[in-house]
Amino acid sequence: MRSRRALVSVTAAALLVLASASTGVGDQAKAPEKTKWKIAGELEESCSCDAACPCWFGNKPTKMNCSGGMVVFIKKGNYGNVPLDGLALGEWIQSPDGKTMMESMGNWNLDHVYVDSKATPEQAKALQAIAADVLPPSPPDKRTFKAADISRKVEGKEHTVAVGTYANFSGHLMEGGDGGAPKIVNPPGADPMHHEYLQGITTRQTYDDGTKWDFSNTNYMYNEFTATSEDYAKFVDKMMKAMEKK
Repeated sequence: MRSRRALVSVTAAALLVLASASTGVGDQAKAPEKTKWKIAGELEESCSCDAACPCWFGNKPTKMNCSGGMVVFIKKGNYGNVPLDGLALGEWIQSPDGKTMMESMGNWNLDHVYVDSKATPEQAKALQAIAADVLPPSPPDKRTFKAADISRKVEGKEHTVAVGTYANFSGHLMEGGDGGAPKIVNPPGADPMHHEYLQGITTRQTYDDGTKWDFSNTNYMYNEFTATSEDYAKFVDKMMKAMEKK
């Protein structure tokens, strides 16, 4: 119970700092109304931890740090009146050595966001705005944005994701004891997009953008999702209220 309270407290604190920075808490002027968005698609994710990644449960990574990335492939979506069908958004991060994911919020060793190169300038701006809502908290001066070709290939059970020349990972779902893939539901660190996901293992993952890594047989996650700006606003509000009860 103590670790659960600590996890919520650290998460909420990170969200509070970033919300204050983005909305100008303390200013007299009222923050402008945010644009509503909705996206539906598939989440592909891998990291350096042994499967299943313990970071989602408030525990330390199985290696010195958690190094990995996720890509959101949008089947259908919009940001206000801006259509986002067929676009993708990715992020690669690395936690400080010996820190849990929650302790790393806002203090990543790196935080690189990749915006689909197919996006128009208006769509790219929309994807960056959604990134601010759905990706782990990070101060603006620590997060970089780059345009990249983002692709995915599915051959049988193997999913391969490529982000330009920067990142590549392939993985497949595990086989559950009663058939099908293991499903993790409502882990303590879950945001709406990670409320549930299927558990797998990577064949290999590589990265080369400021730092390099090359891992095999590590954590892989997959999910089909629908998420909205309202979902994430409620998520932040819930975390804030949990912190107030401390």
